[in-house]
Amino acid sequence: MKNIEMLLERQRSFFEKGNTRNIDFRIRQLLNLKKSIKNNEPQILEALKKDLNKSPFESYATEVGMVLEEINYLLKNIRRLAKTEKVRTPITQFPSVSRIYKEPYGSVLIMAPWNYPIQLSLSPLAGAIAAGNCVILKPSEYAPHSMSVLKKVVEEVFPEKFAAVIEGDMEVNKQLLQCKFDYIFFTGSVAVGKIIMAEAAKNLTPVTLELGGKSPCIVDETADIALAAKRIAWGKFLNAGQTCVAPDYILVHEKVKEVLILELKKQISKLYGNSPIQNEEFPKIINERHFNRLLSLIEKEKVLFGGKYNRELLKIEPTVLELDNAESIIMKDEIFGPLLPVMTFRSMKEVKNFVNNRPKPLALYLFTTSKVNEGYIMKNTSFGGGCVNDTIVHLATTSMGFGGVGESGMGSYHGNLSFSTFSHSKSVLKKSNILDIPLRYPPYKNKINLLRKIL
Repeated sequence: MKNIEMLLERQRSFFEKGNTRNIDFRIRQLLNLKKSIKNNEPQILEALKKDLNKSPFESYATEVGMVLEEINYLLKNIRRLAKTEKVRTPITQFPSVSRIYKEPYGSVLIMAPWNYPIQLSLSPLAGAIAAGNCVILKPSEYAPHSMSVLKKVVEEVFPEKFAAVIEGDMEVNKQLLQCKFDYIFFTGSVAVGKIIMAEAAKNLTPVTLELGGKSPCIVDETADIALAAKRIAWGKFLNAGQTCVAPDYILVHEKVKEVLILELKKQISKLYGNSPIQNEEFPKIINERHFNRLLSLIEKEKVLFGGKYNRELLKIEPTVLELDNAESIIMKDEIFGPLLPVMTFRSMKEVKNFVNNRPKPLALYLFTTSKVNEGYIMKNTSFGGGCVNDTIVHLATTSMGFGGVGESGMGSYHGNLSFSTFSHSKSVLKKSNILDIPLRYPPYKNKINLLRKIL
């Protein structure tokens, strides 16, 4: 605890000297981070293979590549994003000028999860650096090889007084939360998110919470079923289902249920072979505890296909389940694994009620060619973000923010929002000394009629 407090004090001192407020300084640090990532790419890919059995392609596409894209966007736009913004001033404040100054918070804590340990550590780190903050990054101990390589990437280019990686277990997390940071950015489960928010409230520390939830995948009777099955299978079984925005369950129109199930089976075989467990590119479950949790869910449901597993490899093959009871235990919490329950519906109103009667999900996916159905779902359901006729890819863009709503989180980042999330917008009105209109000053007498005309 003492070491953490000393590190935080050094970062506060460095920040107060004004070093990070300089835009050229921030640009140099982003370039340094980019260089370190590229130099350590082989070690990053190796760490992801050891922790999650991710293939080099999947690791680059979903982790390294996305971080580099985020850094490139910030480098290209940082001067525009940091520029003081002049805004309209109401006539009642004439003569004056109104401006919004973008200032960094100061010392930021980023707490990252294990499922995408590189991307979900370095993308927010890039945003915090671009906004001019000092950062302490705490990766998840469940991905130890990734945690070690993250420390190497950061230490090679940044002094601790500016950005540091702290390794350790849950006890270290507790110690960090006892310290007073200026901002906390957390990615992880809903349960831990509540703990983070409660601890942050003690110091009135603002937070961004990137959580999760049960993201529905809706397939209506007008959908291109073969293409839908392919895109659902890819999105669901990416990283063996250990993705916060993975389709958690399918709601399919009863008319196309059987054909969708057949197509899912066909597409899973195409993507991962007839024995996904033996497929070297298919990721593993992060640890034995999560492995056992997933197996217990399979045992309680009707398996349509899949369900095989290898305890030694910590692998569970893509498994499709049929649900007759929406209150089944598998529908209680986010699955976070390669299990895909399927339920049917008859009308879009039924779908709307089903989704809205549950906690707001992080993502929603709709497969349809009906503009009426698309409009109905978009207007009548609340969720963090999503796709029409695809899965996952809505978060892979710097043009839109990514974040949750309700129990799936608060705040968002990526692109412009990565900068604004880690910045305070300071509003300042500068009044002229040349003219001082007496209307606002007492005695008021009959001034109210004039005020009504102005306002």
